Amino acid sequence: MSRFNNILTMGQFDIINTLKILPGIILGLTIHEFCHAYVALRCGDSTARDQGRVTLNPIKHIDPLGFILLLLVGFGWAKPVQFTESNLRNPRWDVIKIALAGPFSNALLSMLLTIVFCTLDFFVARSYDSTSVLIREILIYAIQINWALFVFNLIPIPPLDGSHLITHQLRKYPSLYLGLYKYGTLALFGILMIDSFLKIEILPIMPVISFLFKGFYSLVYIVLPGL
Repeated sequence: MSRFNNILTMGQFDIINTLKILPGIILGLTIHEFCHAYVALRCGDSTARDQGRVTLNPIKHIDPLGFILLLLVGFGWAKPVQFTESNLRNPRWDVIKIALAGPFSNALLSMLLTIVFCTLDFFVARSYDSTSVLIREILIYAIQINWALFVFNLIPIPPLDGSHLITHQLRKYPSLYLGLYKYGTLALFGILMIDSFLKIEILPIMPVISFLFKGFYSLVYIVLPGL
């Protein structure tokens, strides 16, 4: 599941803005789900590979409804990667590895895109023609979106990836485990609806995204002159 707030204009469908953010969304969701599937395979389970998910083909990962909602209201989802826990070599830790592979791949992608953006801006003569401005905007959106995927998916509320850090330890308490998944998912949707339509930010996600975005951007610019 994914959620973007200030990055997208909630409740207002802007076709020009949507076209600018599409590359970042498609790239971010594809890398995220691919890494889930790839790590599951590396940990001994071939379920995702057998379903054709160990691929960088976006069509295999994009859920049509989740994708449309993401564009229209600011939160949505991709197709979840399935794995068979009994096939994992070390289930207790492999589940956590698989869960964290997605969001951390988005963090690494944000860093890589930031380096590309700063390098182009630093070494190439600055041009403000329409093409160069468009490329800059697409890159900035992609960087922000992938930081958003990183931060949001680490929230420890089911069904987000971060929940596996907690729920896997609760398997020995089936009623608590099932209850957390059932009501945690409802609570998450409630929080997103309140945030989206009432403009009440219950989860302070945007300040964290802004900190990561500005922090790594500044770090790259400090390092560039010494290259």
